[in-house]
Amino acid sequence: MATEAPAAAADLVLRTEARRQESSSALDRKQRAKLGQYFTPAPAAEFIASLARLEAADTIRILDPGAGAGSLTASLVMRILRDRPGTRISVTACEVDPQLHGTLAATLEDCVNTARAVDSHVEVNLVRDDFIAWATEDEGLFGEARGPFDLVIMNPPYKKLAANSRERRAVTAACTETSNLYSAFMALGVHLLAPGGQLVAITPRSFANGPYFRPFRRYFLDHVHIDHVHVFEARNKVFADTDVLQENVIFSATRTDSRDRGPVTVSTSQSYSSEIRSRTVRYEEMVHPADPEYFIHISADEEDVELAAAHANLPATLPEISCQVSTGRVVDFRSKEHLRPDPAEGAVPLIYPLHMREGGIFWPAPGAKKNNAIMLNADTEKMTFPVGYYVVVKRLSSKEERRRVVASVFDPDETPCERIGFENHVNVFHDGGEGITKEVARGLCLWLNSTLLDRFIRRFSGHTQVNATDLRNLRYPSKSQLSAFGCDWPQGALPDQEKIDDLVERHLQQVEPHQLLEG
Repeated sequence: MATEAPAAAADLVLRTEARRQESSSALDRKQRAKLGQYFTPAPAAEFIASLARLEAADTIRILDPGAGAGSLTASLVMRILRDRPGTRISVTACEVDPQLHGTLAATLEDCVNTARAVDSHVEVNLVRDDFIAWATEDEGLFGEARGPFDLVIMNPPYKKLAANSRERRAVTAACTETSNLYSAFMALGVHLLAPGGQLVAITPRSFANGPYFRPFRRYFLDHVHIDHVHVFEARNKVFADTDVLQENVIFSATRTDSRDRGPVTVSTSQSYSSEIRSRTVRYEEMVHPADPEYFIHISADEEDVELAAAHANLPATLPEISCQVSTGRVVDFRSKEHLRPDPAEGAVPLIYPLHMREGGIFWPAPGAKKNNAIMLNADTEKMTFPVGYYVVVKRLSSKEERRRVVASVFDPDETPCERIGFENHVNVFHDGGEGITKEVARGLCLWLNSTLLDRFIRRFSGHTQVNATDLRNLRYPSKSQLSAFGCDWPQGALPDQEKIDDLVERHLQQVEPHQLLEG
């Protein structure tokens, strides 16, 4: 009977995929967005399941939180039936959406029947409830056990968690503070793992850096060892039949309290069916031991390694070029009574991303939906900066913009004023709360708009938001190099991309960026 397992298991995956497609097309798009649902196509599910480490054991206990149509469970059961025939399988699948309960129940029953047909055994537990509530509530006198599990496999929902939400409070009480539903699922998945158990997941890449995920990263890295990370070069290949363009990673990690961190496999491919290129990196290359931010650096290929080396060879940190970077101090919805739509007596410029264009600040913006000015008084003075040269960076780049970082120079000669307000949707480079020199400001703007810098920041950042913390953790050209950049910026608008990159190459010969900019 064992020889029948591969064919029977493959049929299980095909039947599950048909159920997934049918249920996916029937669900309301708005409801899916509300729940953060992105179902796992069969090729993705099989790839994710392939990363699971199947230990020799009498029973393998599986948890699939946010199971949807059951695609991940079916693919993992298929693999166990094929590679570990005779192993008992215990599955707990959680799903909050009642519209999917029938589909998921059918998949779980299919798993049971498929296993029985090849003389194996699967037992299932369908939790028709919110995973966070189920995972964090007390079991009670007659409650079901909450783990531990040998394998947690997940494609968690993607959705921000409000600071005062029930879900966020529950996860914080159970294990760690976190700001998104997907990282909450990951944290609880780790929490419910048995020692030596493994988490296998597909998630957005954004947890790897940025301040919002710092507490989560600390908890995650303190409790698991990352075994394998896979990156797809084309974002639209991950969920090919959906509109998702999120930068995702697939990874596996083992629950361990050991400080002995071994190497990590990093792989990349264009799609599921294309050639996979793998390399092994030291754990310390991925998670720098002294990094207080716990950033996870994912260098997918040799070009990434070269970029990492080029970045490390840059001569300066921000303090060494006499700069700091801060998020704009004016939070407009908290300062409504002080804002003005147009310049007014007693008001100073208020700079939003909409004022940034061609490397400069175009202020005011007549007819804009946002305000142009903020009244200067005892309440607002601390929100503003004294007149001077500043470099302003958008915190969010639009899909239309080629670069992740978009920077402009605030030039006091172009916008005469007493003080300046910078709104919270921009980051500001300054020197101790005051302006920086004209040449350094212009050079820094050129550097931040360069292709090389764009590649540096994309290497470790999986989201379109550019946080002040990300900018602080970068290395920079020296102050003299930045001044040289600035002196070479001709008068007028920001040079075109080719000219910017030529300037960067000329002044950073030791980095040899021409090798990195080819193609």
